[in-house]
Amino acid sequence: MPELHQMFNRQRKYIICLLAIYVLGWGFTDHKSVFLGLTLGTALSLYMHWGMTKRVSKFGEAVVQGKKVRSLGTTSRMAAAALGVIIVTRYPEMFHLLSLIIGLMTAYIVIMIDYFFSSFKINK
Repeated sequence: MPELHQMFNRQRKYIICLLAIYVLGWGFTDHKSVFLGLTLGTALSLYMHWGMTKRVSKFGEAVVQGKKVRSLGTTSRMAAAALGVIIVTRYPEMFHLLSLIIGLMTAYIVIMIDYFFSSFKINK
C-alpha cells in the first residue's frame, strides 16, 4: 500500500501548513480563541487521520492474508473528538467551539480536495 502512505504524507503536509497558518493567525490577530480552536481541532484531526491510515493499512494486509480485522478505529476517533469538546468546554475563554468542530473536519476536507486534484492530474 505505498499509494496510501504517499497520499497520507501529502495530506499531512497540507494539514501542517494549515496548522502553521492557524498559529500565525493566533499570534497576529485579535481572534485568538477562534484560531486556537482551529489549531486544536486540526491537531486532533491530524491524529485521527494518522490512526485511520494506520488501521486501513493493517486492514489491507489482513484481507490479503485472509485474516479477520477488528475495526477501523471509530471509537478512538470519537474519543479524540470528545476530548477536544471536553477541553473546549473546560476552557471556553480560550477556545471557540465552532472552530474546534471545523478543525475536526479539516482532514476530511483535505482528503476530498486532494482527491479532486489528484484525479484532475490523472485525467489530463
